[in-house]
Amino acid sequence: MSKVVIIMGSKADLEWAKKIVSTLNDLEIKSECFIASAHKIPLQCYDIIREKEKENPVFITIAGMSNALSGFTDAQTHCPVIACPPVGETFAGGDVFSSLRMPSGVAPLVILNPKNAALAAAKILGLENDKIRLNVTKFQHSQRQRLIDDNDSLSSFPVQ
Repeated sequence: MSKVVIIMGSKADLEWAKKIVSTLNDLEIKSECFIASAHKIPLQCYDIIREKEKENPVFITIAGMSNALSGFTDAQTHCPVIACPPVGETFAGGDVFSSLRMPSGVAPLVILNPKNAALAAAKILGLENDKIRLNVTKFQHSQRQRLIDDNDSLSSFPVQ
């Protein structure tokens, strides 16, 4: 099944998740969201991972501050995991390091932009799903076309 499972560390991450889901919807990819802290309710988090991995999804984890969720999820599943932490203003954004520094054998991808995290998940799923691959190709074409159109519109503005 071609699906993305989003696990948030808390409800505070919901707005970030909505940005990911919006892009997934644009790419016609199903998603499910859960809240399960690896610090506070690790057994429930583990159960969600184990149950959902049967569907071979791409997991996207959203947790800021001390991001144990991404590493915990990755260590429990054979499925790809994308960490998409909302970088906070506290600690001058230094909390992102908890998403970047992982122990050996634990390898979640880290993508800070929620729309790009959704796109990366789509590219992974598109390796085995022609429809998703086509949607990714269309999305990329529209991104390139927008730049071409923007460049063309500059000719109507005199440069001084």
